[in-house]
Amino acid sequence: METDSLKKLYTKWSGQEPQSCEKLPGAGSNRVYYRITGNNNKSVIGVIGTSIEENKAFVYLANHFNKKGLPMPKVFDHSADMMCYIQEDLGGTALFDAIKEGREKGGQYNEREKELLSKTIRQLPAIQVKGAEGLDFSICYPQPEFDDTNVMFDLNYFKYCYLKATGIDFHEIRLEEDFRRLAKDLTEEKGNYFMYRDFQARNVMLTSLGEKTGIGFIDFQGGRRGPFYYDVASFLWQASARYSDTLRQQLIDEYYDELSKLIKVPEKVVFMQRLSLFVFFRVLQVLGAYGFRGYFERKKHFIDSIPPALENLRQLLEKNPFPYPHLVEVLKALIYERREERGERREITTHPRTLAPSKLVVRVFSFSYKKGIPEDETGNGGGYVFDCRSTHNPGRYEEYKKLTGLDAPVIKFLEDDGEITTFLESVYKLADAHVARYIERDFTALMFSFGCTGGQHRSVYSAQHLAEHIHQKFGIEVHLCHREQGITQILK
Repeated sequence: METDSLKKLYTKWSGQEPQSCEKLPGAGSNRVYYRITGNNNKSVIGVIGTSIEENKAFVYLANHFNKKGLPMPKVFDHSADMMCYIQEDLGGTALFDAIKEGREKGGQYNEREKELLSKTIRQLPAIQVKGAEGLDFSICYPQPEFDDTNVMFDLNYFKYCYLKATGIDFHEIRLEEDFRRLAKDLTEEKGNYFMYRDFQARNVMLTSLGEKTGIGFIDFQGGRRGPFYYDVASFLWQASARYSDTLRQQLIDEYYDELSKLIKVPEKVVFMQRLSLFVFFRVLQVLGAYGFRGYFERKKHFIDSIPPALENLRQLLEKNPFPYPHLVEVLKALIYERREERGERREITTHPRTLAPSKLVVRVFSFSYKKGIPEDETGNGGGYVFDCRSTHNPGRYEEYKKLTGLDAPVIKFLEDDGEITTFLESVYKLADAHVARYIERDFTALMFSFGCTGGQHRSVYSAQHLAEHIHQKFGIEVHLCHREQGITQILK
């Protein structure tokens, strides 16, 4: 049996036979994990790998990081042939599961979820900087360093496993030239840092390991020497997370602050420019992986991840003038062009983001009923007015009277109370159906307004969240106006 070698290893290490050996669900890895429990009810994780070199890399890195005091699992023992090993059990709750509610609400994360994200991103600089000190990168698998070979491999993976499957026309030579320019730009900085490479919410465990944070990290065996930008891009642009621009920027700022305590960092504007380049590369990379794992291996999780990855790409291209003309041209065609659907590949090209950009502009207002409902300046008379006054009012409490629904204490009050989030769940369902229908019919204007007593707390919170929800979900232009606060914003 597959587990015989693991059970023998556990018995050799612990001095007792295992009471249970439970196979754990797999995700994208070919490695197989088991939770092994002994007579004392304490558990460890048993791992069976398919690559000796990969297993050696994990064991070496885990030992190295533990010596550095970093929150990674200890490796207790391994087989003589290095095909299996036993490591510390960091528990069964991944960050990915802990923030599920916010993710399923389209990126509307509560304060606890935001705190977990903050704790995670603040740990990353220590892993990258302290983790690299004294590390023998030659043991890293499958390569010791992030270089142009890595980049070209991933870009061609994107081309063959995703792009070609869509049927989009492109010029092979011109695309290759842009790939090489991108590879050169990505590798021009030779950072002597540990690049985790798979730094994502599924590999972050909520655990008692590290008393200060309750955060532990797993699956770092693919790490290597490289620039620190890559892991930030990997974590914050995870396709299914749907982080708002505001939350994403907050987490970037926190990462930047922690990194600056350890090394001399580039000026913020330079940092953000370099980061956007790695985000661009990372999105292409994951589309290649999703194409292979989803369309060829038929794994539903990866198929479901393609639409939000395309949305990340759309937003990125709208905000950044990347100097790769043919690649950008092809990507815009991939996202926006209307084209015929054919045969067995139909599902590859039917995601809504592959259609032409919508002409619809949604306008969202917060207001005070004392000063009247906002006028519809477009003249079409379409839209909704929602009354927020049925929900608990922070304005009744002295500590919130000078704050608004954009301030953290008010947001925490409203979300902890819960009435406003229940109210918005119904609004989202109504708004989603209406926006989708208006896009389908090529309408150009739709309006949502939220009123409360003073137009300061509940209505501001609701308008802000609906505007971000519509923008994130449909990728259309949203004009937001907090009328009584004199605040306007365009999301596009």
